[in-house]
Amino acid sequence: MSDIQNMALAIRALAIDSILNAGEGHQGVPLGMAEIAATLFAHHLKANPQDPLWPDRDRVVLSNGHGSMLLYALLHLAGYKAVSLDALRRFRRLGSVCAGHPEIEQHAGIEITTGLLGQGIACAVGMAVAEARLAAEFGAELVDHRTWAFVGDGCLQEGIGQEAISLAGHLQLGKLTFLWDDNQITDDGATNLSISEDMPARFRAAGWQVIELDGHDIAAIDAALVLAKSDPRPTLLACRTVIARGIPRLQGKRGGHSAPLTGQDRLDFANQTGWAHPAFDIPAAIRTDWAAIGLRGAQAQSAWTTRLAAHPKGAEFHTWQSGQLPPAAYAQLAALRDVMAGAKPAQPTILSSGDVCDALTTALPDLQILCADLEAPTNHKRSRRSFTAQDPSGSYVHCGVREHLMGAMADGIAAHKGLRPVNVTYLAFADYERPAMRMAALMGLPVTFVFSHDSIGMGSNGPTHQPVEVLASFRAMPNFHVFRPADALETLEAWELALARQNGPCLLALSRQPAPCLPERQRENMTAKGAYLVCGSQPDEKRDVTLIATGTEVVLALQARDILAQSGITAAVVSMPCWELFEEQSPHYRAEILGTAPRVACEAALRFGWDKWLRPGDGFVGMTGFGASDKAEALYHHYGITADKLAYAAQSLLAW
Repeated sequence: MSDIQNMALAIRALAIDSILNAGEGHQGVPLGMAEIAATLFAHHLKANPQDPLWPDRDRVVLSNGHGSMLLYALLHLAGYKAVSLDALRRFRRLGSVCAGHPEIEQHAGIEITTGLLGQGIACAVGMAVAEARLAAEFGAELVDHRTWAFVGDGCLQEGIGQEAISLAGHLQLGKLTFLWDDNQITDDGATNLSISEDMPARFRAAGWQVIELDGHDIAAIDAALVLAKSDPRPTLLACRTVIARGIPRLQGKRGGHSAPLTGQDRLDFANQTGWAHPAFDIPAAIRTDWAAIGLRGAQAQSAWTTRLAAHPKGAEFHTWQSGQLPPAAYAQLAALRDVMAGAKPAQPTILSSGDVCDALTTALPDLQILCADLEAPTNHKRSRRSFTAQDPSGSYVHCGVREHLMGAMADGIAAHKGLRPVNVTYLAFADYERPAMRMAALMGLPVTFVFSHDSIGMGSNGPTHQPVEVLASFRAMPNFHVFRPADALETLEAWELALARQNGPCLLALSRQPAPCLPERQRENMTAKGAYLVCGSQPDEKRDVTLIATGTEVVLALQARDILAQSGITAAVVSMPCWELFEEQSPHYRAEILGTAPRVACEAALRFGWDKWLRPGDGFVGMTGFGASDKAEALYHHYGITADKLAYAAQSLLAW
């Protein structure tokens, strides 16, 4: 029996023991892909388990995340200290790094959270884009690694899978390899219950190299991996496998996916494979074979470290990897603030966002903009070059009409590190990206999602494109900062805060319709407080009513303030661009801003969620259902989102 065959048996044994110990799990993937994984790690993977965060390591993504014991067994055997035997024994238990599905723990070798099928391979495309852009910037001396993704049938059946196949082929991401567990079984049974297409042909049509092979033939796997590394195209290894291989009762059957294992299954595995070792016991000789991976990786990292120290762009490489905003970016933002704070014509906040993005092209070169076929209406390309197969140095990726993929790519770029992903499209399409946005929040990734057409103000495209409920849904998401800026300056401030945030994603909901500049205010970034009194507003003891608004409705609140003043009513206007940041302020500050007087909130969206800031009896002016097709001005009038209606709501509260 070959060394790699024994290494594969060690994967199977640890998977069986861990799943038996937990009482649940998915054995199909680790038992079916053991030879593929062992061969990859033994002969081809570039990684150093003693330094899991080495920037030039290969990235390994387990897209079929239910088979997490494949990854955990690999990491333990390869020598990642955080994935200890104790962690394996506590598989699927609170506090263990070995969660039911992989959860990002890069210090432990877990590159990204996976579980929702298809998200992993889409993130892998983002990682490959990051590698290609960074390699173009710093050269192969510093950036020369690959992205390997273990893939199941479900990943390829999900719609996001086809988007990933298509764009990766178009961009010719030659350092991306999918290892497909082609076992012809899903949880329901044989794959022919629900799919009959020629899957390899899909990849070939998209410009991939495709190699079909026996996924248990180590020599064939090794040869295919060599071909993958030598071809300029992305590669699919279509590995025909047997699900749950090694357990006679389950192998090749529907139950092999995740049917409960028994002690007899463990005995039958030992009898069939000759594995005569106790639970969680790996012979020293096999551990020595696995340890060779770390020795090879340590040597590669040592040579890389020497090159980095002598590289003329070594210091810049460290800056890009740190994720910290450099002084030049802060200086550029400060200069742009002076411009935006001055009197200027009203313009849509999406154009103000484009102004910020363009101004940072030189000062913050690690920005990576991804846009879904909306270059003209979102206006975030301007002086940027396109990222293409021929020129991967560009900082603007034309993602085509592939929003599902684009959101996940942004996650993959952020998890890879070295670049700052900015995802640009319309807010109505946020629902296409929601799984990726949720994963960004769950993983704490610094992704900036820039959305235009934030309300009925986008006009006559109609209710399909008017996201009246979307703001509430993302405000409900943990670890997500939602910004709805009122004008150009608040948009700049939101950008600054989003770029500085390192532990979670941000959403900028921006207008298509013009947004007049608010009255002049102090140089402090007031958006950082989440909400603040707009210039001219009175403190609590001198106001009769408080008007709270976001986005373009802040100007309506200011106009309503003037209307109320004609009746002797003093109104304070609060701009609330970010609920989450306001919630982080001290109780004293929140009380000072909101006051004790009656409150009326105004937003061209549904009321849902606003009762966090409104008390029983307070008012709300906004939407109560979906929108309609007409010009923005007509729709605001039709739905009663006007300064007059806002003033009337305030007067009604005071009269009551």
